[in-house]
Amino acid sequence: MAKFFVNGVQVDFNAAPDTPLLWALRDQLGLTGTKFGCGMALCGACTVHVDQQPVRSCVTPVSAIEGKRVVTIEGISETSQGPTARAVKAAWIDKDVVQCGYCQSGQVMSAVALLQKNKSPSDADIDAAMSGNICRCGTYQRVREAIKSAAASLKKA
Repeated sequence: MAKFFVNGVQVDFNAAPDTPLLWALRDQLGLTGTKFGCGMALCGACTVHVDQQPVRSCVTPVSAIEGKRVVTIEGISETSQGPTARAVKAAWIDKDVVQCGYCQSGQVMSAVALLQKNKSPSDADIDAAMSGNICRCGTYQRVREAIKSAAASLKKA
């Protein structure tokens, strides 16, 4: 059994310790905003925050998060990252980032993690932070614009 927190709520997860966090979130907890993409931590669709760090949940066993705090796309606005998350979500809409949308929860989670650490990211900073997130629709330029817009709105706040 693994005990951890998901979006502020303690979870007692009773399954094999090597169960990927992704499946605990989706199948056991019904939090389907975190997506399965590649299963090998290459595409970023499954990105969540574990103790405020972006993590690929498809390769993170639940045994590795014992006692830690997991935040998913469903809970990000209700955490200490809320103002940043709200700025990113607003910029995503304003810059019309989403095309098919499948990768977007992972993209948003990575963008929020970046802006939590770096309030004024350069293009190189953005590219480095987002490099593990693949968008089949190719909206990378809009992602960059949205992150810059979110950073600017956070400076005004």
